[in-house]
Amino acid sequence: MDNIVGSGVLAVVAGAVVAILAFVPFVAVSYRRRGRLTVWRSLLWAGAAVYFWAIWTYTLIPLPDSEVYRCAGVNLHPFVFVDEVRAAVAASGRYLIDPVVLQVALNVLLFAPLGFFLRVLGGRGILIAGLVGFATSGIIETTQLTGVWGLFPCAYRVFDVDDLIANTSGALIGSLLAFVVPAQHRGVERAPDAETPRPVTRGRRLLGLVCDVVGVWLIGVAVAVVVQAVLVLLVGERSSFSTEQVASLAGTIASAGLWLGVVLATGRSIGDLATRVRFTNGVLPAWVARPLRFATGAGAYAILAALPAPWSLLAFLLASTTAALLLVWPDGRGLTGWIGRRRLVDDRAGVVSPSVDRGARV
Repeated sequence: MDNIVGSGVLAVVAGAVVAILAFVPFVAVSYRRRGRLTVWRSLLWAGAAVYFWAIWTYTLIPLPDSEVYRCAGVNLHPFVFVDEVRAAVAASGRYLIDPVVLQVALNVLLFAPLGFFLRVLGGRGILIAGLVGFATSGIIETTQLTGVWGLFPCAYRVFDVDDLIANTSGALIGSLLAFVVPAQHRGVERAPDAETPRPVTRGRRLLGLVCDVVGVWLIGVAVAVVVQAVLVLLVGERSSFSTEQVASLAGTIASAGLWLGVVLATGRSIGDLATRVRFTNGVLPAWVARPLRFATGAGAYAILAALPAPWSLLAFLLASTTAALLLVWPDGRGLTGWIGRRRLVDDRAGVVSPSVDRGARV
């Protein structure tokens, strides 16, 4: 039971990490392929991320203890499980809860989501589901057979051709079950109304803000980790300064600099671009509107948060003001819209006149 819970927790954590890393690109692709982002499809993709890791954690983990390692057997004869199920049921009289029956059923159920996700999210049919299920199961079984490709002297779990059959069957069944999802909600094809303008709501604006915050944080952490590793290699323990502080500062500068460059070039933050919103023309010229857009966004927040106290409180003030103004206007235009007298609209709604502030175009 502890192994089952541990494998599940590991799958959820790994899936959450993948979801965070892919969050901004996922939002951007959704708005361009589907025209919007729905809770239903977001949950499906999140579930797929967790499921991907669950396949590996439940079939390969935990690895055996080298001190008590025992070589496992091999079954190369197909459909042996049929006789095993018959014998087990005849002995116990339990058709649904017998351990042998449950093992076969769980092998089928483990791969059913694979076929389901392939059809609903990938638009692939039953043939591809069967091939992918067979290939995935084959890789797992071979990894077990080879002792994680030579890491252990022999197989640490039984290589069973019946597992290949059960897993492939599960993928096929999952693909068939996916037909319960309406056709318009399956696949990755571009939606017919993908370029149809939609209202900018508070929820959509909040999604853009989350994209900015997550993006700034991820870039900052990535750069900080790299800089920290380089500094440790170069100066090691002889450094007379805090490598952590230098790495953190480098991460903040890199992420804020990227957001500044994007805003100055396009008039929009990366969150604006991902959710396909733009500001209408206001009273400010482009050379003022674009720096203002940066100064009221996640890039500026990262800089303010890195300042020593009490200046770092400005970050809290900026975040609080942004959150408050998000509730004031239905389109969540925030400080930029308030100061520049601009509204937020869908960027598919048309192009503004070239005679007005180009900084407001998105």
